[in-house]
Amino acid sequence: MFVRFGLSSPAESGGLILHDCLNDWEVPTGMGRRREPRKEIQAPVRIFGTNSSGQVFSEKAVTVNVSQQGAELSGVQVGLNLGEIIGLSYGKNRVYFRVKWVGEPGTPKAGHVGLLNSSPEKPLWDFPLPPPTPDEHQPQVVEQRKYPRFKCHNSVELHTQDGKSFWATISDLSLGGCYVEMAIPLPPGTKLKVGIWIGETKCWADCEVAYSTAGLGTGVMFKRISEPDLERIRQFLETFTPFAKKPTHQQ
Repeated sequence: MFVRFGLSSPAESGGLILHDCLNDWEVPTGMGRRREPRKEIQAPVRIFGTNSSGQVFSEKAVTVNVSQQGAELSGVQVGLNLGEIIGLSYGKNRVYFRVKWVGEPGTPKAGHVGLLNSSPEKPLWDFPLPPPTPDEHQPQVVEQRKYPRFKCHNSVELHTQDGKSFWATISDLSLGGCYVEMAIPLPPGTKLKVGIWIGETKCWADCEVAYSTAGLGTGVMFKRISEPDLERIRQFLETFTPFAKKPTHQQ
């Protein structure tokens, strides 16, 4: 027997899709401002990936400041595109970042780049960082999440209807869908079959891409999944703590 999930409509604002799964999203009705303290420190790092010309690169750089979620680097020679995912290694640790800004040539910021950590929960730095400053603004939230999300790092296979196959990692999972980390995400509406590894077992589901974030990943909605596979996912998620709870809205 299979479980089918109903359709919902994505919530958009100014061209920005604000939800993270059609069966699992929230729409903020106000924007808070979260200030994250930065630590001024010069630490040697190495960045690697693909440059703006599509060529593989690896070069040394130096941090200017670091926070829990990002970093500013100096001494960057390679040309980078905004939104590009690049790797950053410090010591023996390696984490992937998204390029948020690039300093203009001929300005004091030439050779500088601003990076956003795509996996802030992974260890990278060996020095303490100041904790985030609490967000004093409390935006109203219309909560439409049917299933709580859980952070995880499971391998996943994606097979599209036109025969393409991808192997990736999911960064969060719920009973209604998952978020797949992909540097080149699939377009919304793409139909695909997804196999999520739970231990030694692969759980299969017919899915649809709910939304995509350039350079980061794809939100996938479960459309049809067998009851045994859904139960395996349910038992797996029971071993985790869900994301912070917010006001609920019954669907």
